Parts: sequence; structure tokens; C-alpha cells
Amino acid sequence: MTKKTKKIVAMKRWDSLPAMFFGQLEKHRKDVLLSAKREGKWSSLTWAESADKIARLAEGLKRLGVKKGDRVLLLSENRPEWVIADIAIMALGAVTVPLYTTYTTRDHMHVLENSGAKVAIVSTESLARTFLPAAHQLDTLRHVILIEPLELSQHINIELHRWDEVLEASPGDIGALKREAEALTRDDTSCIIYTSGTGGSPKGVILHHGSILHNCEGAYEVLYPFGIAGNRFLSFLPMSHAFGHLGDVFLPIAIGAEIHFAESLEKLGANMLEVKPAVMLVVPRLFEMIKERVETAVAKQGGKKEKLFRRTLELGRKKLDDPTSLTFKEKIENKFLDILVRKKIQAHFGGKIKAMVSGGAALNPDVGSFFRAFGITMLQGYGQTEAGPLISANCLPDIRTDATGPPVKNTEVKIAGDGEILVRGELVMKGYWRNRQATDEVIKDGWLHTGDIGEFTELGHLKITDRKKDIIVFDKGDNVSPQRVEGLLTLELEIAQAMVSGDGHSYLVGLIVPDEVWLKKWAAENGRDADLAILHDDKELIKAISAAVGRVNGKLSNLEKVRKFILSPHPFTVENRQMTPTLKIRRHTIKAEFGDQLEALY
Repeated sequence: MTKKTKKIVAMKRWDSLPAMFFGQLEKHRKDVLLSAKREGKWSSLTWAESADKIARLAEGLKRLGVKKGDRVLLLSENRPEWVIADIAIMALGAVTVPLYTTYTTRDHMHVLENSGAKVAIVSTESLARTFLPAAHQLDTLRHVILIEPLELSQHINIELHRWDEVLEASPGDIGALKREAEALTRDDTSCIIYTSGTGGSPKGVILHHGSILHNCEGAYEVLYPFGIAGNRFLSFLPMSHAFGHLGDVFLPIAIGAEIHFAESLEKLGANMLEVKPAVMLVVPRLFEMIKERVETAVAKQGGKKEKLFRRTLELGRKKLDDPTSLTFKEKIENKFLDILVRKKIQAHFGGKIKAMVSGGAALNPDVGSFFRAFGITMLQGYGQTEAGPLISANCLPDIRTDATGPPVKNTEVKIAGDGEILVRGELVMKGYWRNRQATDEVIKDGWLHTGDIGEFTELGHLKITDRKKDIIVFDKGDNVSPQRVEGLLTLELEIAQAMVSGDGHSYLVGLIVPDEVWLKKWAAENGRDADLAILHDDKELIKAISAAVGRVNGKLSNLEKVRKFILSPHPFTVENRQMTPTLKIRRHTIKAEFGDQLEALY
């Protein structure tokens, strides 16, 4: 059934991101913009208060020698100061270089050397302890502004400044800064976001103001029918990631919404109940975890509650597949289940959710339909940092969980002869910072070569089928997508992480990390110590994991089946460099450690 959509009023066209902020400031001066929890209570800043801090920080950066084109590093968890710093840097015509909070000292060294930044803004003592050893070894960085205090017992060759002192040193001039922001063009560089580097050192993606504004305009058109203007966003994804940077910073600014900052993953559920957000950006793994926990909790309750839950899921999915397929009796029953089950589940998300937007990786259709069956609107998007990042997104009236929707406004997408997705438009990056060769490899005749394989459905929705570089080629020329197999494996209760291998062979083998919660329960039931380093070669544990692998193999073609596997003695983590900061596996690093063991399976 086609759902009637609201008439979309086009978003105003701005020449730069900070110009958009100052333009919106005129309408929302007294409204809340930023909100975070301090000492157990939510504390908010209005647009006017935020603008005052932005102007003060911009003046402080000027005093430290920052001018147009200079790079300024921003190392912080999501918090109000992140947004204030980002806008202040850009308003000067300087370039924000966000850093992941999971970076090691070695990662910081690479970005410092490559970016040539003069100034850095660092939030906490723990982040400073990782960052400063890298900064101390280089001559390029001159100043570090510390949001939170740090005590050093000896001077280092960098000038340290307190955030509060920098802001208090000058009243700032909002009018003058606004004029500087309005002098910028859409072609001016706004930020350099370093890719997470699944295949080597991170590359700096140069994004201009027009790229992110183009993204805002596309996202605005997708979300406008849900009535999100002026509502609350709950920020959870790292703002250092292009997806979080767009969706939790500049999209809310573009629509005059409030930005609330989640405290942590552990407190996300409580924060949703407190904030009652209308929009949340999430990664698929979070939904997979929630789905697993909900189903486990319901199974434990059993009885009537479990039956109602299962029936709600059944009718919800039936209606999604074909709204006309419900009988009159089922329609009445489904209405009662709205009250008995769906409202209670929606209440766990705050009760006012209008859209949950999933990005960063492919959303398993089963997971997407699960939440939609309970009335949680799930929108899946597709993009890349190199495109600012939004390329396509689900939207009304045809929301699908098996595809990523049509290309967003003013974006050209075509499929090359070999199946690769090509993108053209203002959203495409200017290139990789100081890396002409890599730039020329991915941008040809104005088209961004994404490295992803895809196709268009009959409805014009873009569907991602493979990653070009990650396709496994067997000895007889057959191809398999490892992500598809790995994704299905990690949806099993017993499995947290997985990597499959098989290039040049006749079948797939795998490396598996058991789920921590499941492993503790299994160990207790079997009289074992829940230590993966000890248990990874336990025959009984391998037998238990084999059951999960067998269930997955039952859903796969013969080529995709995992014939043999080993267990890793430890999880894949950012710290051991087997995961990127955006939680993608680093195949080359994992193979460096386990390659011989995987080869021994053949």
C-alpha cells in the first residue's frame, strides 16, 4: 500500500556550514541546541549560548595563529564542545580534522604527520595521554587546547591551553565571525576525515562545504515527511565518523533540531527514556544486539507474553510483506497488539521515535523487518566517507530492508560494466589529502568509484551485493562475498565476530570469536573457566559453535558454506588493530596472525 507523503518544502541553500549555523541562529536564538548530562543532570545550551562560545573559541584560535586553510585536530568523544569547536574552526575558513577516540599513539603520529596540523583540541586526560606522546615527537603541532584539565610533571615542546581560559580571554565578535563564515564558498574545504584504513594507513578524505551541505539537502528530503524539524536527536555514533558528522551535527542544525549526547553504550537505553528522541543514527550491530536481547528476555518469560510477542511479530511481518494480506480478523487482532505489545516495545526507545537510521554497514533484512514489525521505523542508508557520506537512503512511501533506497537528491549513480557502483555530484570529495595517486584511482572523469558492487531493483532502489576488493575467488573462478557469510554467522547467539577465507581454494574456512555472554553461560554449564585464551581449542566448545555454523550453512549455497573453522583466542579489537575504529574487520591484520592456521584447514 502506498503511504501518502507530505509535500516537501526545499531546504534553504547555504554557501557554507557555519553560514548555515548563523542563519539558523536568527530563528532559534532561545531554543535548546546542545544538551549533555553533567553530574547526573541534563545541562543545555541554547543557540545563542552556543554562538557565544563559538565566537570566543574562534577568537582564541586566531590568537594561536590559525588562519584560513590551516588544519586543526579535534580529538574528543561526542559532547557539546565537539560541535562548538567544529563550527568555530570552519567559521575561520580553517579545516577540522576529527580523530577517533580509539586511535593509538601510532595512529595519531600518522595523522599529525600527514595533515600538518598546527593546533589540536583534546577533551579528556585519557585521550591526551595517548595523543601527546605523538605530538611531542613532531615539530609541526604548536598548541593543544585541553577541554578537561591535565597535570604534567614536566614541560613538553607543545604549548598547552585550558579550554575555559581560551574562551574567557576574549568576548568574541559573533557579527564579525558570521561575516567571515558568509564569505566562504561551497567549494572551500571544510574538513579532512581520515578513513579507518581496512587495507593500510588511513587516507585523509577532503570534504568541502558543498559536499556536506549536499548531504544535508538529501537527508532533509528523506526525513522531512516524518516531521522531524525541531525535534530531538540522540547522538551516539562518533562525530569523528562521516555518518555521525552529518547526521548528528549538521543535519540537526539544518532543521533546527536539538542535539542530545548519549552518555555511553551501557547507558543508551536509559538515555533514550530520558531524552525521548525523534531520530537516532545507529549501526546495524547495535540493532542485532538489541534484537538478541529482546528475544532472549521474551523466551525467558515464556507463557502468554511470549505468545503475544510471537504473534505480533508474525502479523507485523505479514503486513509489511503485503498490507492487503491480513484478513479482517487479523486486522482487528493486529490493532489490539498495537496497544498490548508494540506501544510497550516503542516505549523502550523513548516513545517518540519517528525514524531510526541505520548506516555504516549493511543491515540484515531479518533484523530490519523485526523492528519494523513492532512499529519502529527503520531507514537504511548507503554511503562512503568519500561522498560526504550519504549516497542513497530508504524513504517514504516504499521503505525496504533488503535495499538502501534510491539515490538522494541531485546525486547521479550508475552501475559500471563490472557491477561497480559509480557516483557523481557535489557530494563527491575533492580527493585524498596529499595523495594524488590514490585520488586518481577512485575519481575518474568526475565519477567516484566506490569499490562496492550493486544493482538497481525494479523500484529504482540501490542494492549493495558485494565489496569489489573483498570478493573471494575460488580456484575454479567462482566468487563469494565474505561479508554476507560473516554477517549471517554473527547473527547467531553463539558468535560475536567472524572472518572467512578461501582465495585460491575450493571452499571457505572461518575464524570465529564466540559471544562473550554466551561463552560465560556455556562455561558455567560445562564446568569450565570462561577464558577464551584457554577454551579456544576445547573440543566441546568447538562442537557447540559447530551447531551455530551448521544453522548458517543451512541458509547458504554450497559455495558459501563454511566447511571448517577455528576459534580465535581473543576478540578482534581496535587495540590489537584487527578492527577499524568504525568496527570493520581488518582482514590483512587478522590474516597476518591467523593465516597459517587457516591455510592448515585445507
